[in-house]
Amino acid sequence: MDFIDLKSQYRRIQTSVNARLQVVLEHGQYILGPEVAELEKLLASYVGSKHCIAASSGTDTLLMALMALDIGAGDEVITSPFTFIATGEMIALAGAKCVFVDIDPRTYNIDPTLIERAITPRTKAIMPVSLYGQCADFDAINAIAKKHNLHVIEDGAQSFGATYKGKRSCALSTIGSTSFFPSKPLGAYGDAGALFTDDEGLAKLMREIRVHGQDRRYHHPRLGINGRLDSMQAAVLLSKMEVFEDEVQARSKLGARYSALLKEAFAGAPVDKQVITPFIADGNRSVYAQYTIEVPNREQFETRMKAKGIPTAVHYPVPLHQQPVFAGLNYKTGDFPVSESIASRVVSLPMHPYLSEVQQQQVIMALRESVLE
Repeated sequence: MDFIDLKSQYRRIQTSVNARLQVVLEHGQYILGPEVAELEKLLASYVGSKHCIAASSGTDTLLMALMALDIGAGDEVITSPFTFIATGEMIALAGAKCVFVDIDPRTYNIDPTLIERAITPRTKAIMPVSLYGQCADFDAINAIAKKHNLHVIEDGAQSFGATYKGKRSCALSTIGSTSFFPSKPLGAYGDAGALFTDDEGLAKLMREIRVHGQDRRYHHPRLGINGRLDSMQAAVLLSKMEVFEDEVQARSKLGARYSALLKEAFAGAPVDKQVITPFIADGNRSVYAQYTIEVPNREQFETRMKAKGIPTAVHYPVPLHQQPVFAGLNYKTGDFPVSESIASRVVSLPMHPYLSEVQQQQVIMALRESVLE
């Protein structure tokens, strides 16, 4: 069984992908070719944002957003410690300081009730992460940001296609950033990402930053990076968008079915043998970039699942404040107890739009035996 099955998806869109790639090979505009502009228009429309800037990766887009907001040395950015390294990494690379705030124990997203006490005169932005495919609480976060005159950058690397109170991820804040890494809900066949904003000035800045700070050929009024998207990846994404909303619906159904099956499988099980299924907040639609549960004795659980032929993965076993690279921030174990507890218990199950009901049943059967044996 595949943890993520990209081969079945390719077979579904093979004719379209191959045709689009052939067009790129024939016109030869491999970087920022016409496919990129076409993709940006399509993605902006899908998200409901005025501007989309397609870029080289979801990591680069975070850095580009920070640079466009002129965030750097001496500034602070509030974010979650329970996320992939890229979130904190780009804040640090921009020259700013990561200020971590603990997470909600149910959604695993940043806890808005803890944000305000972390704000200082040096705070310039809040960077919430829409983890595992579910948007953070943007009404609360945006209200705090407005009160303190801060920018909000959504790290939506895992949530493209998700909705929050009827609005799509990446259209919920000053700037939205997402990743099209192959395993994401919308994935390219290599690295790719995108930025979204309604602010025309920020869109112009991010387009310039994407090409080494250039506003016209060989004229560089600001520092930038090589953040360009190649046309081949744009072509792949255009083909994938043809089936994307159907895949989002499939993910939603599969996630709900997983939860229902697990509730049934563990009915009557002892408290110390229960698994905790994803909590989806009211008004949210998750795209289940990962279907992540909490289990007792995770190491033993993973070993048993592997023996039964069921792949699992852990995202993320070490919170950012415990990573050696951030030792200089002087956080210590115990500072973010919810993140630390969740990091020791979460495990992700196979999840993709082409997962069959039979496969789900196999996962549930193996899971029940692995926990209750």
